[in-house]
Amino acid sequence: MKIGELSTATGTPVETVRFYERVGLLPAPKRTSGNFRIYDETHAERLAFVRHCRSLDMTLDEVRVLLQFRDAPERGCGEVNEMVDAHIAHVATRIQELRALEKQLKELRRTCGDARAGGECGILSGLSSAAATSSKPSKSHVRGMHGEKPRMQPPGRATG
Repeated sequence: MKIGELSTATGTPVETVRFYERVGLLPAPKRTSGNFRIYDETHAERLAFVRHCRSLDMTLDEVRVLLQFRDAPERGCGEVNEMVDAHIAHVATRIQELRALEKQLKELRRTCGDARAGGECGILSGLSSAAATSSKPSKSHVRGMHGEKPRMQPPGRATG
């Protein structure tokens, strides 16, 4: 199948398919004499695996490790277990951070009970005050989880 057909079959944007290919998560497909990519069912299965891992918020490096184990089924999976345990701990930490964020947002929301002029808005005032006293940005919304360096995201990341 051509890239558009693979895209449609897996619900993956074409740009994301190309990105996964470029970073080595998908093997390079064969090409036609006209230089069109031709994918087969193994590409679709691998892409589905990658997308599912990404839907679990696994990093590209984590997916790469999982694919290595998937491609060598005779290997023991102790490292996979350790990696998933670390990911579970990361998710638990993130949940705590999100709960704290929710609490902050609710407190901020309470500062402005009804619609007012922008100059009288408790929310805008609170955000401005916090921004003036904060010396560094929050790490909660920054990519680069699990101690890795921030990385380029594939186009269409929001869809997986």
